[in-house]
Amino acid sequence: LTLDQWLQYQVEKVIEKTYVEFKAKAVWAVVQHVRTGEILAMVNQPGFNPNSNRSNPGGRLRNRAVTDVFEPGSTIKPFVVAAALDLGKAQLDTEIDTAPGFLQVGNSRIKDHHNLGKISLTTLLGRSSNVGAAKLALSMQGEEFWQTLDNLGFGQATSIGFPGEANGQLLDYQNWTKLDHAILAFGYGMSVTALQLAQAYAVLANDGMRIPATLLKQYRGVEGVSVLSAESARSVRHMLESVVLPGGTAPQASVTAYRVAGKTGTVKKLDANG
Repeated sequence: LTLDQWLQYQVEKVIEKTYVEFKAKAVWAVVQHVRTGEILAMVNQPGFNPNSNRSNPGGRLRNRAVTDVFEPGSTIKPFVVAAALDLGKAQLDTEIDTAPGFLQVGNSRIKDHHNLGKISLTTLLGRSSNVGAAKLALSMQGEEFWQTLDNLGFGQATSIGFPGEANGQLLDYQNWTKLDHAILAFGYGMSVTALQLAQAYAVLANDGMRIPATLLKQYRGVEGVSVLSAESARSVRHMLESVVLPGGTAPQASVTAYRVAGKTGTVKKLDANG
């Protein structure tokens, strides 16, 4: 197997601490080697002891990283920027006017937390502007935007072969309304697994090459598929460093002496009360 025992143990410790600290219903994580697609760690909480009772209260036996789906929220925004760069809908110096802090699409209003005014692509990602992402997505044809997300592996099972893996959902662009098109830019109206999201981010880290995820050790070079240009992937990767800097949405994710690229994502969850 590809799992790195030391790394798996370290991630398990962090995830268990997070699970307890935030009184979460569940927490899960995936660590992937971006050059080979190998899964180095895959962790779930609540966990279980395989030597004890095998009852499954609260889904303890599920590998949520591959079986559970969720709306990815703003974690989709880097792919919107990368697609716009690849398609020539934006350049590195492009500014997007997000004033007055909202965008009316039909009867719905897309909002930012603050009126950010004219912003760069780096600020769009660093401050996570819904309005900026939606405007960028709407500048692309539905088929173009959908094709990028499809090429990244959304809406389809990975090649990992794990039992019970979910496909997630990416609706056909021909069935989109204008609002569907706009809100997809910040991760609503689609669903993903954590593994799919990790695999897509690995594309950004691997200069635009998509490598199949695997749990089995790779002893030969793996053939990848180019789904984004190397230039766009590198540019977005550099922009994502602003997310973990002061003024970004995740400064606590910075690591001294390392360059870190990241992206936060937040969504509203539906329950019995709406």
